[in-house]
Amino acid sequence: MTRFTCSVWLLAAAVAACTPTAAPPDSAATSAPAPTRSAAATSAQWPLPNITAPAAQPDLVRAPDGSLLLSWVEHGDTARGGIAHTLKFARFANGAWSEPREIARGGDWFVNWADTPHIATTPDGALWAHWLRKHEGAGHAFDVVLARSGDAGANWSAPVVVNTDGTPTEHGFVSLWPVGENRIGIAWLDGRNTGGGGHSAHGGHASSGGKHKPGAMTLRSAVFDASLQRADEHELDAMTCDCCQTDAALTARGALLVYRGRTPAEVRDIRVARTDGTQWQPTAVVHADDWTMPACPVNGPAIATHDANATVAWYTAAGDTPTVKLARSNDAGATFAAPVVLERGAAVQGRVDTALDGNAAWALWIDEDENGQALRFARFAPDLSRELQRGEVAKLQGKGRGTGLPKIALADGAAFVVWTDVIDGKPSLHGARYAAAP
Repeated sequence: MTRFTCSVWLLAAAVAACTPTAAPPDSAATSAPAPTRSAAATSAQWPLPNITAPAAQPDLVRAPDGSLLLSWVEHGDTARGGIAHTLKFARFANGAWSEPREIARGGDWFVNWADTPHIATTPDGALWAHWLRKHEGAGHAFDVVLARSGDAGANWSAPVVVNTDGTPTEHGFVSLWPVGENRIGIAWLDGRNTGGGGHSAHGGHASSGGKHKPGAMTLRSAVFDASLQRADEHELDAMTCDCCQTDAALTARGALLVYRGRTPAEVRDIRVARTDGTQWQPTAVVHADDWTMPACPVNGPAIATHDANATVAWYTAAGDTPTVKLARSNDAGATFAAPVVLERGAAVQGRVDTALDGNAAWALWIDEDENGQALRFARFAPDLSRELQRGEVAKLQGKGRGTGLPKIALADGAAFVVWTDVIDGKPSLHGARYAAAP
């Protein structure tokens, strides 16, 4: 059984056990504050670049110059001899999109709905991107590769392999962040200690058919310079959840990295690693949900920062009740206040994202019930003391995993959202813009 088959089966079993009854009280979490009178953010369709092929796996980030970078994977028609996958990007600035440009293409990539490529930029203007490449000669194994462009994406370097262990195991769920003027920080989940053999061989999954000695997925980080030379590689956590997304952002004091941890007792709560500008500090729990889960839920956290403030959004099913939460730090991630509960109940799927500036904190998540999927949002005061607005971004035609992970970014006083829908069996990207009334 592969990593994702195993994880999704076990998650489905856990969610199926949930009932829509009221959730047990959480003494360290609060319900979302009642909405207060505030200028509503009005929504409008956000036309995306001209994408002619089936496309999914979007990433959306704000560049230092205030523009937005959107990347996505186009899926080729291999039955007709097409390239299996192409990673592209476009820039949104001054109300218009640049022409899409190709970053890379290949027929040996590992691509799915959960472990997606990312794009980033450093203050020197360079662009960086990563994707996953199958490990040659191995089965369900793949490596993280990284490329850089110094000319606004017109040309890209040959990719370098980020994980250098050489083991035929799984590596992925990457986060990127700028380090100084021209270097990039990268973190990834690393399977070098798992023994390979697919996800069923990871620690905690031996009962699902694993034949190897259990070993834990780890969290590692490194820094790459403009010549793609590595430095400062560290193991940040020796035991993590196997296949939940990681996320990173910069505060005024250094980088914050969030991920789903894992204990020997199978508690899989959200943790944070932070730097003080020079070195990594010991990791800490964002909030003790105490969710005991015998398999990876494939549902990671998201983080956003503004100066020394941060918001973290995440999914949990502690108490057998699917829930999405949002927590705030005002000290660059050293501590977090009790989270706000955004929604709870059997329909909650998670797949969160968050954004933060001096005006508001935003959160996205997905619900799914008998009527289908819906992409929802909530907007709060930056300190989460007041809920300003909530609503539905879109009803989705697709169901299940194909609709992937939505993304949100803030620029020019507006919030921009991009998501995947599956229409007539083909994935496509869609966008919305939220602007506060004057």
